[in-house]
Amino acid sequence: MAPVGLGLVGAGGFATFLAEAAATLPSVSLRAVADPRPDAARRLAGTHAARATGSWQDLLTDGTVDAVVVATPPADHATIATAALEAGKHVFCEKPLALDDAAARDLVAVVERTERVLVVDHVLRYNPLLRALAGLRGSLLGPVQRFCFENDASDEDLGPNHWFWDEARSGGIFVEHGVHFFDAAAMLLDHEPTSVGAVEARRRHGAVDLVSATVMHGGDTLATHTHSFTHAHRCERQLMRLDCGPAEVRVEGWIPVHAVVDAWTDEAGLEIAEGLPDRVPELFDVPGFRLGPAAGIRVSGRRDAAAPGARGRGVALDVPHHVRVELTLGGHDAKPAAYAESVRAALTDLVSSITDGGRPRSGVREGAAAVAVATAATRSARNGRVEPLAPTHVPVH
Repeated sequence: MAPVGLGLVGAGGFATFLAEAAATLPSVSLRAVADPRPDAARRLAGTHAARATGSWQDLLTDGTVDAVVVATPPADHATIATAALEAGKHVFCEKPLALDDAAARDLVAVVERTERVLVVDHVLRYNPLLRALAGLRGSLLGPVQRFCFENDASDEDLGPNHWFWDEARSGGIFVEHGVHFFDAAAMLLDHEPTSVGAVEARRRHGAVDLVSATVMHGGDTLATHTHSFTHAHRCERQLMRLDCGPAEVRVEGWIPVHAVVDAWTDEAGLEIAEGLPDRVPELFDVPGFRLGPAAGIRVSGRRDAAAPGARGRGVALDVPHHVRVELTLGGHDAKPAAYAESVRAALTDLVSSITDGGRPRSGVREGAAAVAVATAATRSARNGRVEPLAPTHVPVH
């Protein structure tokens, strides 16, 4: 089968990163690069034997382009994606899908009407550690009762005139960056989000650089999301925490490379934990993601570490055994490779959905659902009210 021809919109740093990931896949071929900066377009196109153009509209009539890859600042995503779909092209869209809920819903309708494939680059859906944790729900991990993500990110490369601070171009922190983690919560929790309340803080020159949102999922699960862009690169910190009652999960890095499960469990749970190292190929399986040699699972624990009887959240528990499970892609040094492999896996998902007619793991409905939470969080931070969220009916993968 001939490779899927890609037309890349954008020739900046992230577009270059995407092109490098695509170059490792024989199932795709970069055919054209569009950017209003001629030198940037020619430079990136020349590296990959593609043609350069100054107008993304040229890609819509290019017969060698099967799918348009949108790697521009967020304000252009919905416009370019819609035009590409209407022209009969498939779409790979960098997050966020759109700047607001209405535009995202419109894109859902366009995808369903045109019957084209749209993949949103929510890289966490293609991370083997999070896929493994999702696979352990209902066995070693019970339902998540609290999800927590804390992101102390760097602003060293975000000068006062950077488009990131212009909400008309970026959508603000919840939309531009938070969609990754609203989507991760949707993947890992058992209930859809039903409401969100949020607050924000501003730095001295006026830009919002610290936000926090609390999202209710169903009637019994809370998720908190805090993002700050206030740190030096060397001081960045990220932590995702899942409270599953008798089990706690801690995931390091916004690109997850290391996770620890600390669990009190019963005999069945202990048996599951002890068998996890042999299940790495199954649990870490994400098509298109090439695991490094350091990827694996290590288990330690104590049988009968405490009396069996216990209670939590008003429920009787039989959890006498204590286990610790470490899941790794190679630790901190593996982050660049894990990021690239997640993008590679998302592109693989695009190709397989085009050729097989299946639903992508991170499609237009997942993208729209994350934008809905993000825009509601932004409204809540401005108006001081808890914002209700309508059901999204996103299928569970």
